[in-house]
Amino acid sequence: MRITAFSAAALAPTTTTPAPAAAVETPLPASAEPIRMSRAVRAALRHELAADPRVFLAGIDVGAGGNVFGLTRGLLEEFPGRVRDTPIAETAIIGMGVGAAMAGLRPVVEIMYSDFMAVCFDQIINQAAKLPYMTGGRVRVPVTVRTQFGAGRSSGAQHSQSLEAMLAHVPGLAVVMPATPADAYGLLRSAIAYDGPVIVIEHRLLYEKSGPGFTEDHFVPIGKAAVRRTGADVTIVSYSRMAAESLAAAGRLAQDGIDAEVIDLRTIAPLDWDTVATSFAKTNRMVIAHEAVTDFGVGAEIAARAVDAGFWSIDAPVLRVGAPPTPAPYAPALEQAWVPTGIQVEAAVRRLMSF
Repeated sequence: MRITAFSAAALAPTTTTPAPAAAVETPLPASAEPIRMSRAVRAALRHELAADPRVFLAGIDVGAGGNVFGLTRGLLEEFPGRVRDTPIAETAIIGMGVGAAMAGLRPVVEIMYSDFMAVCFDQIINQAAKLPYMTGGRVRVPVTVRTQFGAGRSSGAQHSQSLEAMLAHVPGLAVVMPATPADAYGLLRSAIAYDGPVIVIEHRLLYEKSGPGFTEDHFVPIGKAAVRRTGADVTIVSYSRMAAESLAAAGRLAQDGIDAEVIDLRTIAPLDWDTVATSFAKTNRMVIAHEAVTDFGVGAEIAARAVDAGFWSIDAPVLRVGAPPTPAPYAPALEQAWVPTGIQVEAAVRRLMSF
């Protein structure tokens, strides 16, 4: 029974993450041609390299090889000396990026698979994230770390992990995870302009997915979620690949008269609590969906805050959809059973509506 209402402001936590750079998201033009996410990422890198001489790219095979997925192909020829291949040494890549950022440059460094971030956690967690705080703000570290993740290609347990919760747990780091080509372009531009370290995590299965096009000046501010679909019955919160899965689930639910609101976080840290809380205050039901394992994940944080502030007004439990707490299987059949899908999101919403 609903006893009292709660306000969206009640869900706003304190944070030590640097405030996002002030910027207004640019609308998407109706006439723009669709574009694939891989092309959008390359377009953002090209735009920033051309616009700012302080920007350079570095990483394993980003130059002559054009990245393992071909995302940086052609940039070495366009910007000689500013697209640099590195040894297979993730610690050195991030350390170089942090040092270059401290010296006034705006490096974009690539870690080929997000799993390999574990090799350089000291540089990310103890250096990039802490130096502005430990120097009283006298040192800035505007380094962008690009990486990719995702299950679904039988890449095995060491190449399929979703580690965003570990990174979002660190004060001082911003973490973004785009779900559309336009957001991949706009968030990457925003990350490069940001005055602190940003981890940009792209889903490899989205690289060749097409979405609405954008203008060259398109910009998406860090820390602002997108309401992909409005609804009144339940709030579905997601990001990256699972945002598209959730949107598809909402379409199927609508056929049965269930009106789901779908929120794409886009930024994991700092979270856009206002958008999440405003939706939850309206629907009083929530499902959080992500590809990462459910235990100790982003969904757990959102659920805890939602239940804390909305205890007296929620109409059903807050549910999470994610992978089971095991390493990603290598066998394709097992991996398909392990990775979460929109079907599970749909089932969770139907369960909520039974309360």
